[in-house]
Amino acid sequence: MNTPRLLIGLMSGTSTDGVDGVLVRFGGPRPELLAQADLPMPAPLRQELLALNASGPGELERAALASTALADLYADVVQALLAQAGVAAADIAAIGAHGQTVRHRPEQGYTLQLNAPARLAERCGIDVIADFRSRDVAAGGQGAPLVPAFHAAMFNADAPRAVLNLGGIANVTLLAPGRPIVGFDTGPANMLLDDWCQRHTGQPYDRDGAYAASGKPDDNILNYLLASEAWLKLAPPKSTGRDLFNRAWLDQRLAAWTGYCRALQPQDIQATLQRFTARTVADAIAANAPDTRDVLVCGGGVRNSGLMRDLQDCLRRPVRPTDDEGVPAQAVEAMAFAWLAQAFLDRVPAGLPEVTGARGPRVLGALYPA
Repeated sequence: MNTPRLLIGLMSGTSTDGVDGVLVRFGGPRPELLAQADLPMPAPLRQELLALNASGPGELERAALASTALADLYADVVQALLAQAGVAAADIAAIGAHGQTVRHRPEQGYTLQLNAPARLAERCGIDVIADFRSRDVAAGGQGAPLVPAFHAAMFNADAPRAVLNLGGIANVTLLAPGRPIVGFDTGPANMLLDDWCQRHTGQPYDRDGAYAASGKPDDNILNYLLASEAWLKLAPPKSTGRDLFNRAWLDQRLAAWTGYCRALQPQDIQATLQRFTARTVADAIAANAPDTRDVLVCGGGVRNSGLMRDLQDCLRRPVRPTDDEGVPAQAVEAMAFAWLAQAFLDRVPAGLPEVTGARGPRVLGALYPA
C-alpha cells in the first residue's frame, strides 16, 4: 500500500445531495490530499435515484440512464480535480468510484450500486476501479461499512476512539489499542431529517439544524422510535440503508400516534428525528465501546451544528470534526475509496471480515481499463 501513486476517489452517498471527489498522493507515511471538489446532484437525477430505491415501471432502463448520467457527473468532478491540481489524466493511476446505492440487501445476497464505470473510464481516459461491495457480500459479508480499515489507517490513537460518518446513514468505527477494529451502521443520520425537512419546508436539508431548533424534541415519540425498530438492537456486523429507513418507515410509526402527533408541530418532529440520530449513535457506542474517549466526525452531517450539539449532549465525551486531525470531514469517504482503489491495484485484501462478517478478507473492486 506504499506504492507511490496518484489516485482519485469519488463518493455519492445515501443522502444523494452531490458527488465528493478527491485527488490523493499515496506513497508517504500518510495519504496526502492534493485536491478536493464536489458538485451538487442535479434535481432530476436526485429524484430519479431516490425513486429507484423502490420498484417501479421501466426501472431497468431508468436505472441504466441514471447510471450514465451519474458517470457523467463523476467525470465532471474528475476534470475539476485535475484542473485544480494541474495534473494530467495520464498521471493518475486509477479512479475509485463507489457508485450510488439503490438497494442493499446483504441478507438476500446482493447489494446494488448504480454506476457506469466503463463510460467513466472512456470519458476520463483513466482506469476505473468500481463495484467494491459485491465481493464481500459474495463471501457472506454485509458489504458495508468498508471505510473502517481506512479510518484505522488515518485516525488510530493511543486511547479508545470512535470515528463517526454522518451521511444518509450513520456508521461508526471503534478503534482501541490491542483490540480488533469494530465497524457497523448505527441507523439513519441525515436521511430521515432531509426527507421530513423537504416535505414541510421545501428545502432539501435542514441548514445548521435551524428548522429543528425551532421545535422541541418529544420524548414519547423518540422513545417509541427507538423501541419499535428491532434492527437497532441487533449486534454487529450489521448495515442498513433506504431499504429499511425511509419515508414509509417513519410514516407508519407516526401513524400509530396520529392523535398525539396532531398536538405537535412539524418542527417538533424534525427536532425529535435529530435527537433520534444522536441517540442511536450514542446507544451503539455505549453498547459496543463504553470506554471510548473521543469521537471524530466526518460526512455531510458535520455541517449540521444542531446535530453536532445533540451528539455532544448524548455522547457526553469530546465530539470533533476530522478536520482537527488534518483530514477535511467532507473528504474522508472519497479518500477512503481512493485508498480502496490503491489496495485493489496492489491486490491487498482491504475488507475487514471482523467488520462485515465475511468468511475472510477479500480483494475488493473490479477494473475497467481506460
